[in-house]
Amino acid sequence: MTKPACQLYLISPLNVDGDFPVRLEEALSAGPVAAFQFRVKDIDQHEAARMAAPLQDICARYDVAFIVNDSIALAKRIKADGVHLGQDDGDPREAREELGRDAQIGVTCHNSRHLAMEAAEAGADYVAFGAYFPTTTKDVKHQADLETLEMWSQFTEVPCVAIGGITPDNAKAVIDAGADFIAVSGAVWNHPEGSAAAVKAFNALLA
Repeated sequence: MTKPACQLYLISPLNVDGDFPVRLEEALSAGPVAAFQFRVKDIDQHEAARMAAPLQDICARYDVAFIVNDSIALAKRIKADGVHLGQDDGDPREAREELGRDAQIGVTCHNSRHLAMEAAEAGADYVAFGAYFPTTTKDVKHQADLETLEMWSQFTEVPCVAIGGITPDNAKAVIDAGADFIAVSGAVWNHPEGSAAAVKAFNALLA
């Protein structure tokens, strides 16, 4: 069985107001994107749902999975395609019960195959390892190594996501190590030529 090609997984900036819906549409129209993670912090659920609505519509038009970061309750409220859980954000079993069998459930596992195995046994659809490179998107408490990706992809069928500071210049290392998805944020939304140019650059690597 040949392993499917690595795919692109976009993560939103913290600010998704203003012209962000336009930038998201430009990104998704520029090439294949598997998933988009809605990641906002410190706002109430009602406001988060309001901000998510236009982005969810755009993702639906491009057949891109819409994943909510951290909040099972918000994912259920807006009927998202799934949820991504940090280690302190709830249990995949609880997420499955709340969101249903078709939901995509991901779990942050830092650099730990042990945490990843626990997540997989609890029913996670994918596990995320990182950070692989320096990043300004969030505080990095865990540095991941390529061996974790290599070992996981060789011996486990549950897909893995590489995250943290990934750019078109350094992505090849994590792709070659066996990542099923590369999760990117700043390298797309802060790209000097715009989000479409960034998506095209990543997809040229993934082709």
